[in-house]
Amino acid sequence: MDNGKERAPELRTLRQKVEYMVEKTFPGRKISGRVFADLVKERGGSLSHSYFSNILAGKVTQPSEEILKALGLGFGVDWRFFKEESEVVDDVVAGLQFLAKRRTGEISGLAGRGLDEEGLPPELLQFALALLKDAEGRRPTADGGQRG
Repeated sequence: MDNGKERAPELRTLRQKVEYMVEKTFPGRKISGRVFADLVKERGGSLSHSYFSNILAGKVTQPSEEILKALGLGFGVDWRFFKEESEVVDDVVAGLQFLAKRRTGEISGLAGRGLDEEGLPPELLQFALALLKDAEGRRPTADGGQRG
C-alpha cells in the first residue's frame, strides 16, 4: 500500500551511498570526479578525481577514514554516513551505553581536551565504558565483599 511517502533506499555499499548523495545533492546534474574533487578541496579536504570515480565504479569499497571525511565535506554531511553499517552501529551503541551510564550516575562528569565538533571518538567511549565495567566489578558489596 502506497501512502504517498517515498521509500528509503537501500544504502549498504559505499557506492550506493555516494550515488544517493550525488542524486540528492546535485539533482538533475551529472557531477564529474574533477568537479567533486575541486569542491572537496574548496572545503578544506583532499580527494582525487580518479579516486572518486573509482568509488562510483564500485572499485573502492573500504576507503580510509580520511577519504570518508573528504566525502562528507564534499556532500556537506557527517562523514560517518559513509562508514560500513556495522561500524556505525558500534558507534551508536557505545554512545548509548555512555549516555545510560551518565543518566544512572555511574558517570558523573567527563572532561575532554582537544575535542572537535564531533565530540568524543567511539574508541574513547568504549575505553571509558570498559573502565567503568572493571571498576564496577571491584566495587564493595553490602556484606563487605567485592563483586566479581
